[in-house]
Amino acid sequence: MKNKITLLIAFVLLTFTSALAQHDEHTGFNMPALNPKSKLADISGNHIGIRVPNYDLAIKWWTEKMDFRIIHQWPYADEKLAYLAPPNDNGFWVEILAEGKLDAQRNYTDLGESLSKPGYHHICMHVKNLEATLAELKKRGVTTVGEPFYLDTIKRKLAFIADPSGNLIELSEVVSK
Repeated sequence: MKNKITLLIAFVLLTFTSALAQHDEHTGFNMPALNPKSKLADISGNHIGIRVPNYDLAIKWWTEKMDFRIIHQWPYADEKLAYLAPPNDNGFWVEILAEGKLDAQRNYTDLGESLSKPGYHHICMHVKNLEATLAELKKRGVTTVGEPFYLDTIKRKLAFIADPSGNLIELSEVVSK
């Protein structure tokens, strides 16, 4: 009898854990099963690099406006670099690549206009409450690009902001409606 109860508990826990693994509240999607048997299973996200003209301005913006933490800083050739992480997450970093020789970058004020450029467009950060996050960022003088909107096909409230160099950052709140 004890073995049957143990097996039943193990089955329930396994079923519950599998169900949780398939639906991630953070993404709002039913996630496909992980593939640990893949020969490339060791690939995971780490950081995104953002090329900026002014190191000090970028570090100040990310640490003061976004509350990111500096993980590591180093020089490379005629550039200054740094890894930064969000205030409460060590799983994703932003790498600042600054100084050196750069071409001019276009700063967008209209999100639709920004979609005509091929290549890198934006990075996305999940937030739990888009309105509260935007209110705090506006108090800190962060530039918004366009108005916040809801996209039903992905069940998200979205807003875009820009860093001082014009790089776009999407803020995304999963909404269950």
